[in-house]
Amino acid sequence: MTTTPTATAQVEDLTEAAARLDADDPLAHLRERFLLPPDVVYLDGNSLGPLPAAVPPVLTDVVTRQWGTDLIGSWNDNGWWEAPQRVGDTIGALIGAAPGQTIAGDSTSVQSYTALDAAVSLRPGRTLLVTDPDHFPTDRFMAAAVAERRDLDLRPVAPADLPRFLRDEGDRVAVVSYSPVDFRTGELFDTHALTRAAHDAGALVLWDLCHAAGALPVELDLIEADFAVGCGYKYLNGGPGAPAYLYVAHRHHHELRTPLPGWTGHADPFGLTRGYTPAAGIARARIGTPPILSLLALEAALSVYDGVDIAEVRAKSLSLTGFLLRCAEDLLTPFGFTSVTPPDPDRRGSQVSLRHPHAHALTRALADHGVIADMRAPDLMRFGVNALYTTHQELLTAARRLRDITAEGAYDPAPRASGPVT
Repeated sequence: MTTTPTATAQVEDLTEAAARLDADDPLAHLRERFLLPPDVVYLDGNSLGPLPAAVPPVLTDVVTRQWGTDLIGSWNDNGWWEAPQRVGDTIGALIGAAPGQTIAGDSTSVQSYTALDAAVSLRPGRTLLVTDPDHFPTDRFMAAAVAERRDLDLRPVAPADLPRFLRDEGDRVAVVSYSPVDFRTGELFDTHALTRAAHDAGALVLWDLCHAAGALPVELDLIEADFAVGCGYKYLNGGPGAPAYLYVAHRHHHELRTPLPGWTGHADPFGLTRGYTPAAGIARARIGTPPILSLLALEAALSVYDGVDIAEVRAKSLSLTGFLLRCAEDLLTPFGFTSVTPPDPDRRGSQVSLRHPHAHALTRALADHGVIADMRAPDLMRFGVNALYTTHQELLTAARRLRDITAEGAYDPAPRASGPVT
């Protein structure tokens, strides 16, 4: 590829900046807590976090000793029974929740349905359920299912339009369901202001933290959140299909009624009584037998945050995304890429999304050149950064390889599908 003097100078400036920023990185040592494959730039941790080094030995112990030797006694002797609350509290510490409000287990879809239905039941007589029209599909699907079951009207309202909507319809709104971060663009919303606006109208709020927990400060107790859910496999690095979690504020526990009253959420689960009596506190949100292998893998993965200040994570994340936006502006804009991620640091999460008409093809080609990102239809390439292991040099490498692939036309504009997952 032919380069101009200006392009060469831009690369030199970016190279110097990356080296300086990485040399000054107070979190650089945390990269050693992950088993990252060599010669791969991994920028898809906002879909699936990489493998933490602590996980394999824990899983080996769980399978060979706890399960293989201790057998059923492990429910007591190895703390299996308490794992949903124990892991929940560990996650709670990352999302600004005091102990006893977060439970781990089941999937995000199950927890989302549970939270929405439980929240609606706390606002009888109100007929509207509000969700973001650009919410992740499962959030919208669960909201639609709860609305149908509860005979509510589902209203799609963008976060920016919520205050105006509440002025007109607020006395009818039961629950507002949003995410702090737009999964497509990386835009960050003001959770405090939106929660306050909903509360002023007498409504409750459910936050989906999948793209926020572990990547930026989430102060659920401070903003007086009502409910929150999230997955364990993105920034929490718990592995594919890792258990999700549910947060319910203390003030709602006494009246909390879930749509799936499973046996482990009973006040006396081994009493085997005919009637259901919910357990005290967040334990009543338990449903079925905990998935111990994946739950303990998640617990081990969370140790990567031991001794880590989430404010420092956020500061580095913003440095990384800001640097990638600079790389995109200097190296990729001439080749038809446009950023849809807000340049304002206060308005972006931990990813950068670039629009290009050949997003799918370029993502595939980039993977063939050792850089793993992802895309969201129809034309967005997403680059997720995790301050615990991503470096500025990796982001420059990704931008340079993407520029070269595009400039040289070294990709198939209409690639054949490699499988069901994009």
